[in-house]
Amino acid sequence: MHLTLHVWRQKNASDEGGIVTYDAPDVSLDMSFLEMLDVVNESLVEKGEDPIAFDHDCREGICGSCSMAINGTAHGPRNATTVCQLHMRSFKDGDTIMIEPWRAHAFPVIKDLIVDRSAFDRIIASGGYISAPTGTASDANAIPIPKATADQAFDAAACIGCGACVAACPNGAAMLFTAAKVAHLNMLPQGQSERYSRVKNMVETMDAEGFGNCTNYTECEAACPKEIAVDSIAFMNRDYIKANFKG
Repeated sequence: MHLTLHVWRQKNASDEGGIVTYDAPDVSLDMSFLEMLDVVNESLVEKGEDPIAFDHDCREGICGSCSMAINGTAHGPRNATTVCQLHMRSFKDGDTIMIEPWRAHAFPVIKDLIVDRSAFDRIIASGGYISAPTGTASDANAIPIPKATADQAFDAAACIGCGACVAACPNGAAMLFTAAKVAHLNMLPQGQSERYSRVKNMVETMDAEGFGNCTNYTECEAACPKEIAVDSIAFMNRDYIKANFKG
């Protein structure tokens, strides 16, 4: 398969950056998207050129590192799929592919396809944990939890913090990410003692980081590789209102 790649190249955070075109011949249908970029980078290195910088780690769809937009879509054309799990059989011979970093005010570009997602870390640090000492891990059935609640909490906990929700949102909002991190703790008995301080701190940190406001486009849900529903945003909003009344 022969492809033409239009890739965003940016030397550093202060560089203006721009699109550079690369020829990618002999691409195997069985390659993952990142493996295809590896092959392109090998050819660039052989020519003495700077390889395309992109984030990656596990390449198993669970770390959230491979944050890039492909043809204008976060993580590419397949639903519920991260870039590292996207295979080249999703494209056709002769295709032209546009590859860009996340575009969001709160995710400044560091280099090429790598963005600074440390704003997510600061949101987590503000309340995305349980600080009460609980001892060693208890048996799974030691604390009775209704199955519906456990399932909802588990679905929210599936968030990998990739930032696709922010990149897809026209407002650059981080509501789905923050809501998922709030909900999976606030739904469970272990998270109740800090429930309202948690949601208040995390929402206010999210706002301080410069993310946009949610206006219910639901593009975040459509782009999420873990298919986290916007229901978690409604849950977070209810808890946030209660937290403000509690003072």
